[in-house]
Amino acid sequence: MLTTIIDFFLAHRIQVFSIIGSLLLFVFILKLVKRKKLKEEYSLLWLGFGFIFIVLSIFKPLLEVVASAIGIIYAPAALLLMLVLSVFFILIQFSVVISKLAEGNKNLVQEVGILKAELKKLQLQIKDKE
Repeated sequence: MLTTIIDFFLAHRIQVFSIIGSLLLFVFILKLVKRKKLKEEYSLLWLGFGFIFIVLSIFKPLLEVVASAIGIIYAPAALLLMLVLSVFFILIQFSVVISKLAEGNKNLVQEVGILKAELKKLQLQIKDKE
C-alpha cells in the first residue's frame, strides 16, 4: 500500500504539487476573506483562478488539451504560464483600484484645503465684527 502511494507520487509528482499548491491557494484566499483581510470583491479573481488551477491540476488531460491548443509541448509549463497571466490580471485589477483611490484622495485633499480656507475667512470675519 505504502509503496503504491510512493510510486504514484514519484510518477505524478508535478501533478501532486500542482494540486496541493492550488488547494492551498484556494484555502488561503478563503481564510483571508473570512478574517476580513481581503474584501470579497477582490477575492473573486483570486478564487476564480484558484479554481481553474485546481481543475487543470486534477484533470491532466484537460491541461494537455489547453497546452497543445496554445502550442506548449510540456503541459505543466502551460500551468505556469497561466499562473503568470493570472497574477498579471490581478495586478491590473489592483492598479485600477489604486488609481481610483489616488484620485479620490486627491479630491478629498482639495476639498479639505477649500474648507480650511473658507473657515479661516469666516474666522477673520467674526474677529472683525467683534
